[in-house]
Amino acid sequence: MINAAIIGYGYWGPNLVRNFSEHAAASVAAICDSDASRLKAAKARHPAVRVAADAGDVLHDDAIELVAIATPVQTHYRLAREALLAGKHVLLEKPMTASVAQAEKLVNLAEKTGRLLFVDHTYVFTGAVKHMKEMVASGAIGDMYYFDSVRVNLGLFQRDVNVLWDLAPHDFSILDHLIGEQPAAVSAIGAARVHPELEEVAYITVRFRSGLIAHFHVNWMSPVKIRRTILGGSRKMVVFDELSPDEKIKVYDKGVSLSLQKASRDRVHHCIVQYRIGDMYSPRIDSSEALKTEVDHIVACIEGRGKPLASGAAGLRVVRLLEAAAKSLKKGGRFVTL
Repeated sequence: MINAAIIGYGYWGPNLVRNFSEHAAASVAAICDSDASRLKAAKARHPAVRVAADAGDVLHDDAIELVAIATPVQTHYRLAREALLAGKHVLLEKPMTASVAQAEKLVNLAEKTGRLLFVDHTYVFTGAVKHMKEMVASGAIGDMYYFDSVRVNLGLFQRDVNVLWDLAPHDFSILDHLIGEQPAAVSAIGAARVHPELEEVAYITVRFRSGLIAHFHVNWMSPVKIRRTILGGSRKMVVFDELSPDEKIKVYDKGVSLSLQKASRDRVHHCIVQYRIGDMYSPRIDSSEALKTEVDHIVACIEGRGKPLASGAAGLRVVRLLEAAAKSLKKGGRFVTL
C-alpha cells in the first residue's frame, strides 16, 4: 500500500484525494493546506485522514511515500525540493515550476535521490490523446504538417499567472507527447485588458526544424468555451473536440498533394493542386477518467512496473516552452530560439 499526502486542497486537490483514496493499492495519509476553511472541508469529507496546516508535518513523515503538490506554481520548487530531499516520490501539478532553472534542478535532484518525479499532465492519460498518439506513432497520419489548438472560455481569471501559464501547459503537454521532435523557436503575442500585468489572451506559434508548425490560442475572455485540437498530416487529419459528448475524435481522410504537368509546346512545368476528399469516421475512445488512469500509472511506476509517462523531463520541456513564449510575449512577438 502506497501512502500519499496531498498538499493543496483548492481546485484540483480534492480530485487527487478522491482518486488516490479509491485506488486499491494506495491510500491518502494526510491532506495539507494553509487555509483553515479548506482543511475543515477536507476533514468533513475525509474524517479518517489526518489534516495539517504546515507542509513540514507531512514532508518529513516517514510513513508517507508519495507527495502530490497542487499549490500555486510559485511554491512548487520549494515544496518538491524538500519532498525529494526527504526521500519522497513527487507528483507536481502543472506547470511543473515557474522557471526552467527550477525544473532542471528538480529533475537532477530526483535522479540524485533515486526518487520518481511525476508531472500532472492529465491530458496525456485521456483516451483521445492516447488514440492520437497511436495514429502518429503508426504513421497513419503521415508526415505532420501542423498542430492547431484552441482553448478559450470566459474565466477563470488567475491572480498570480497570466493566461499563457494557466492554460497553455495543457496543450503544450499534448504537443510534447505526440511529437517526438524538439521545437526550434517560439513566438507569442497577447493582450492585458483587465489586469495591466497579466495577459488574458495570447496566441503562440511554435516552429520545428522539420517544417512542422504548431499554433495555440488561449483566452480567458471568450463568450464561448472551446477545447479543440487539429492535427494536419499528409495522409489523415484529426480533430479532437474535448467538449463533444460522443465524438471526441474525428478522423478525416482528406488532404492535398501537388503534381507537375509539363506543357508540350513551351515545356513549362505547371504545379497542380490535387484535393483528396475521403471518408470521416469517429473511433471508439476509452472514456475512463484520465486522473484515475494517471494514478494507476503512478502506482505501477512506484511499484517498479513502468516508467513515468509524464516525467520530470516532460515537465521541463513544457516549462521551457512556457518560458520562451513568455519572453517572446514581452518582446512583442519576436521569435525566441530554443
